[in-house]
Amino acid sequence: MSSIVRLFLRTVIGMVMLGLLPIAAHAASVPSCQQQASNDCYFSFQPAPGSGQLHYYASQSAEAAAGPAEPRSALIVIHGHPRDANITFNAALAASSLANSRENPVVIAPVFQVSPDEASKCSTAGVPTAQTGDLLWTCASWLDGGEADNARGITSFTALDALVVEVTRRWPTVRVVTIAGFSAGAQMVQHYIGFAAADVSSKVTIRYVVADPGTWLYFDGVRPVADGDTTSGSTCADASCRFHLAPPINACLTVNQWKYGTDGLPASLKRAASVARAHYASADIFYLEAAQDSGTGRGTYSHILDKSCAAEAQGSFRLQRGLAYAAYDRQLLAPNKHRAVVVIPDCAHDVTCVFTSPTARAALLGPSR
Repeated sequence: MSSIVRLFLRTVIGMVMLGLLPIAAHAASVPSCQQQASNDCYFSFQPAPGSGQLHYYASQSAEAAAGPAEPRSALIVIHGHPRDANITFNAALAASSLANSRENPVVIAPVFQVSPDEASKCSTAGVPTAQTGDLLWTCASWLDGGEADNARGITSFTALDALVVEVTRRWPTVRVVTIAGFSAGAQMVQHYIGFAAADVSSKVTIRYVVADPGTWLYFDGVRPVADGDTTSGSTCADASCRFHLAPPINACLTVNQWKYGTDGLPASLKRAASVARAHYASADIFYLEAAQDSGTGRGTYSHILDKSCAAEAQGSFRLQRGLAYAAYDRQLLAPNKHRAVVVIPDCAHDVTCVFTSPTARAALLGPSR
């Protein structure tokens, strides 16, 4: 897709969100929730009996989906650090529309709410604030499976497990659930995979898409090093880079600490590192990286990139860290899976650009009609 088309898509989506672009008359019969996020698309449920509420956007109601329009798949997309669930939801809707998937997917975007004193640090206009009875995390704790501040034993991972179950209950025709994240949402998904424990029917297949996370969860003490490169792979720009695995040079004490590794694994996750590794190795995972999400140029949001010692041991920038992790996956973690990283051309750190690209649409939504 050309950069002009992508710019047009982002402009149209933004104008619709702001109410500046009327919906065409021929689309009047299409539910608005299949076009953009709104309060009409905002639902909630209890991840556990007696626990607080978790809210989510949904592109269709269970009642409206009866008959030939019943969804055969669900796409659950996880927001970034600003908890921009509306923007992520709209990007997924745009991808779904362009993909014209034969599965008629229902798009879901949960909101991990934070307390009012945290909200100013990680909120996005248009997303409802926390309501009385909502489960609450901090701006960072939901990223790596942290417990809710107001519900002991309910982690963001168990909440996501419960959401998967809720989706398959409300839309019982769903047979494939894809859980995708971008940026901080991708961190959450990538960490969740090894600890996922959704109690769903064996008829339901679960897939994962990890797109442009800032850092990754490693299950070993080694890190990929680009062949012939002494600068954390900073010269790597595509999947042709070759890596070898080695312990990090001058590694800091935190390089293998959770969330970068599995040392100090929180007891609340209730799964040993070896078991989580095995679950991750057997999962159905797609990796996406934006070609221009490297360096400090426009659109990279490099100022918010984790530059701690443990993060820098994974690579210099998001693109290089993603290429390196894919090499680690192929060489050591799950060599039989042959998982590849797909580099999305002409995109920087932009969820709409990445999700609506043809390659990402195939990963997110499967084959077109």
